[in-house]
Amino acid sequence: MRRGVEVDIDSLVKEEGNHRALIQEVESLRAEQNVANIKIRDADKGSRADAIDEARRLSEELKSAEASLKERKAAIDSKLADLPNLVHPDAPLGFGDDSNTVLREVGEQITGGNDHLELGESLGVIDVERAAKVSGSRFGILRGEAALLELAMVRFTLDLLAGEGFVPVIPPVLVRESAMFGTGFFPTDEQQVYKTAADDLYLAGTSEVPLAAMHAAEVFDEKQLPVRYAGFSTCFRREAGTYGKDTRGIIRVHQFDKVEMFSFVPPASSDSEHAFLVELEERVFQALEIPYRVIEICAGDLAAPNYRKFDIEAWLPGSARWLEVTSCSNDIDYQSRRLSIRMKAKDANPFVHTLNGTGISVQRGIVALFENHQQKDGSVAIPDALRPFTGFSSIGPSSS
Repeated sequence: MRRGVEVDIDSLVKEEGNHRALIQEVESLRAEQNVANIKIRDADKGSRADAIDEARRLSEELKSAEASLKERKAAIDSKLADLPNLVHPDAPLGFGDDSNTVLREVGEQITGGNDHLELGESLGVIDVERAAKVSGSRFGILRGEAALLELAMVRFTLDLLAGEGFVPVIPPVLVRESAMFGTGFFPTDEQQVYKTAADDLYLAGTSEVPLAAMHAAEVFDEKQLPVRYAGFSTCFRREAGTYGKDTRGIIRVHQFDKVEMFSFVPPASSDSEHAFLVELEERVFQALEIPYRVIEICAGDLAAPNYRKFDIEAWLPGSARWLEVTSCSNDIDYQSRRLSIRMKAKDANPFVHTLNGTGISVQRGIVALFENHQQKDGSVAIPDALRPFTGFSSIGPSSS
């Protein structure tokens, strides 16, 4: 496969054929057992014992066949659960950042100045030392104007998306295993997820999970589509296997806040919807006056549910590097099949397509804003688009 995953399709097809044959065998034995029970009811004294023996034999055969059917189905489901999605034919081949395609760059890339943590600490609005005292490494505290800035970024983004037909949602962040599996985060990303052992619930790493799962086992009328949500939630990720990567400041933290776009669309609309979500992401960073580039992710780096994915990376002058700040994925019918989300439509794929994209990942947005809007006097200017929501035009030096 183009994403570099070896799949023995012939073996799966053969196993599925054997599974279907066993289903027919079970159904046949059930029918025979029903007939045998009728014979017992209608038998005379001379033939009743033989009829009972025959019913017992069929019952044992049926129990054995049902057990085999359960085992075979579990084995097939396990293999199918590990299968990733298809890959869009235009997705670039390869693995790693060098195989991604840069589609466009927007804005001037300057260099110099302090990084976000130096700025945040000097202004007294970002505190990772006290966060570590409370929770350990990879946490941060936003205080004062930075806390208000977060709320402003969220409200600005929600207002923009609501104006485009997205329904604002604040979903649960504790979700069932079925929601994690249905959206494709299990089994492949289970090591990244926090679990509450006492309640068998999981802390979602993105509101994509509850937004998708809230329509599980439902059927849309095609006229209802598209259905678009803008979900705001706190997100939790263990970041297992990323030690030493982006550990400075509030970039790769275990807890962060995010506005997530999520769309349910007819299959024929998913490509155009994908382009629309990327356009909205760009509008956010244009409004924040932050230089960025749009890249298409190569096939080998796509997550299991992804058919096609675009990222936006913001330029960080103080760090002189690019930082991923959004991702936008078309998962076609991968999630809807696992969650059984359909639509009523003639002559069409009955499964809707699902897409997701970052409206704003707040902590990373603050990182990019601080580094791009730092002033010579050590303050950080607030972009015009956010000032109606913050009530202030800059974050100045503080004695906190």
